Amino acid sequence: MATQISGPGLVTGARASRSTIALKLLVALSGLIFIGYVLLHMYGNLKAFAGHDSFNEYAEHLRTFGEPILPRGGLLWMVRAVLIMAVLTHVYASMTLWRRAQNARPVKYARKKRTGAIWASGFMRWGGLALLLFIVWHLLHFTIAKINPAGGATNDPFNLMVDSFDVWWMTAIYLAAMLALGAHIHHGFWSACQTLGLTNTARSRGRAKRVSLTLAVVVAVGFSLVPLAVVAGVIEK
Repeated sequence: MATQISGPGLVTGARASRSTIALKLLVALSGLIFIGYVLLHMYGNLKAFAGHDSFNEYAEHLRTFGEPILPRGGLLWMVRAVLIMAVLTHVYASMTLWRRAQNARPVKYARKKRTGAIWASGFMRWGGLALLLFIVWHLLHFTIAKINPAGGATNDPFNLMVDSFDVWWMTAIYLAAMLALGAHIHHGFWSACQTLGLTNTARSRGRAKRVSLTLAVVVAVGFSLVPLAVVAGVIEK
């Protein structure tokens, strides 16, 4: 009787464990896809330092790449579709894991210990939500609605970018979002390495930590250079 009772219990536990592992893999893989996109997007943004024509030629090339095999903007929308799926998968899997962790501890501790792990977990959750809202705004701002807060034209990518970062609160929001993105990548890439089994030795853990920090700094600084250059007058119309 004991064997029959424990058997199904073990199966249930194994299934739950496999489901959790699958969700963690989805978080890791979707996060890596997003990091890859972020690095490519950062490279494109830095074209602004080459001037108006170079930046706009790059923006136009994104829309004509693959023609005539693909329609105008075809590759760009394919990339966007992959990115949207990656973001939705990342959010769904992350929230599901968070809810499971909450349900596994239905009675909260009377006094929470302020550990680094708790702080990082909380920041990843709320920082991730803030980044999701920023992504929606960013798409509306530069791609879908093309909003120029300075009231200027919106049909010129370079001028739209300069006009936007000439508005101080737009630059402040953007820089704050880039700091949050850097922190998210720092912790997220490290977690992805753990999930994928790339931190099994002291040497691999050290390497993963260095790469995660380097990625975070490169992304945060790389994206911040353009708005700071606009504010400083280095990049102007």
